[in-house]
Amino acid sequence: MPQTIAAPVDHELIIKKSRFIACVQPMADRAQAQAVVAGLRAGHPGAAHVCWALLAGGLSAAVDDGEPSGTAGRPMLDVLRHQDLEGVLATVVRYFGGVKLGAGGLVRAYTDSVAQALLKAEKVEIIRLRTLRCAVPYAMEGMVRRELEAAGATLLGVAHGDDVAFEFALAESAASAFAARLGEAGHGRLRWLDQD
Repeated sequence: MPQTIAAPVDHELIIKKSRFIACVQPMADRAQAQAVVAGLRAGHPGAAHVCWALLAGGLSAAVDDGEPSGTAGRPMLDVLRHQDLEGVLATVVRYFGGVKLGAGGLVRAYTDSVAQALLKAEKVEIIRLRTLRCAVPYAMEGMVRRELEAAGATLLGVAHGDDVAFEFALAESAASAFAARLGEAGHGRLRWLDQD
């Protein structure tokens, strides 16, 4: 199951006088990630590089920001993929210490920076939700509300008209079985409305 992290976590490494300041944080999309990176650049004007990697919404990005190609962003992205993360931005701000690390040294430094930060992160499982809509006669409103509560569904809306229309969300893995159970409990009087 894919996971994300609950909150931003930082970690700092010093390798041959170079300072690597890593941060991993939950991130919704590329635009939000670019805003965070721009903020880091502004906050660290003396930094030699602000490298980053993103896995969010099925998209990925790996940016070396002036480091030799493939020595920063891609290794950071590989760490995120290896841990089956989604919706996570990894950034590393590097202050150059005057000693060249070589390609292998850079790959290790960026990989270790992100991996060490992730060791401190609280990982949470991503639960995909499915939205369902149904309508029932007024006499069945209480029954539907009880079933929704028992299933742990999130009630998104209720509309009272000729009948009672419910919109709710629950874990995708449980949606089909719940819909079948609710349909049976409705004894043919429950109507499913357009669904996702």
